[in-house]
Amino acid sequence: MGLHVDVWSDFVCPWCYLASTSLEKLQDSHGVAVAWRAYELRPKGSPPPPRDYIERIKQMRPQFIAMAKQQYGIDINQGKFGIDSRPALIGEKFAEQHGIGAAYHKAVFEAYWLDAKNIEDTAILGDIAESLGLVREDFLSALHDAELENAVDADVEAARLRQIQGVPALVFEDKFLIPGAQPYDELVRFVEQMERRLGKQA
Repeated sequence: MGLHVDVWSDFVCPWCYLASTSLEKLQDSHGVAVAWRAYELRPKGSPPPPRDYIERIKQMRPQFIAMAKQQYGIDINQGKFGIDSRPALIGEKFAEQHGIGAAYHKAVFEAYWLDAKNIEDTAILGDIAESLGLVREDFLSALHDAELENAVDADVEAARLRQIQGVPALVFEDKFLIPGAQPYDELVRFVEQMERRLGKQA
């Protein structure tokens, strides 16, 4: 049985998207079980980012796009900056209840980072859900479900208790924190080292 990793992530986080592609490969090559946890970089109601921060992000964007292409083979086509990701995070909890959390997670990431779609728009989220076989009306209703909202809040609180202050944050076997978007090869080295270590403990 492969290692388990909890991954705190936000759909509007560029490094989280890159990390998800490495983790997808890791699932195939090493049987790692990935559980996605919600994290909100810009919770609704937060003050707008300072102007200098926005300018810094804009200046770094070409470098990020080039790096994503060179190191990950991904052509970035980002959606609108500064949107509220909470509806998408709540929708993921609904998708998880129906056994397609991973497929939903990938589809929303790709909609935002490859197709420049506004994943704050519930109509777009409904399209994604429907394309995955979910009932559109049920999905849209679930975006206002208190239980699912609480599940998102519980993930955010768990991150706070772990003193996670940035994403992506990968926690293997509920013990070992790996911060940031580590390339696939680095994750392989870490996982194989951990497998040997845990094997000796068994």
